Amino acid sequence: MAEDNPVNKMVTTKTLKKYGRIVKPAGNGKEALEQAKARQFDLILMDCNMPEMDGLEATGHIRTYEEFTDRPRTTIIAFTANAMKEDEIACREAGMDDFPTKPIQADALEAILRKWLRQEY
Repeated sequence: MAEDNPVNKMVTTKTLKKYGRIVKPAGNGKEALEQAKARQFDLILMDCNMPEMDGLEATGHIRTYEEFTDRPRTTIIAFTANAMKEDEIACREAGMDDFPTKPIQADALEAILRKWLRQEY
């Protein structure tokens, strides 16, 4: 999960752990990119507005890395409060797979996990 807001990070981490997920938080897009290069993740929740490198740029770099290393495509979910159609288009053009908006409720997060992951909850 790439999220710079400590409260959002804490709440989302707690919710994800409740669903049996192991969470590796990143505080900005640069950290998320470094983590994605270091290991394969089942899913990445990517905030769009972060310091150092935003989520759109980080997603683009992750997609390029996957392409040139033949690594399997990681599901990347936009994790943003920006709910305009233009924001969704930008996220999808960057390579994100889904676009729920914050604040995301626990049941909506569970639905995202069920949709994109193959494990039972």
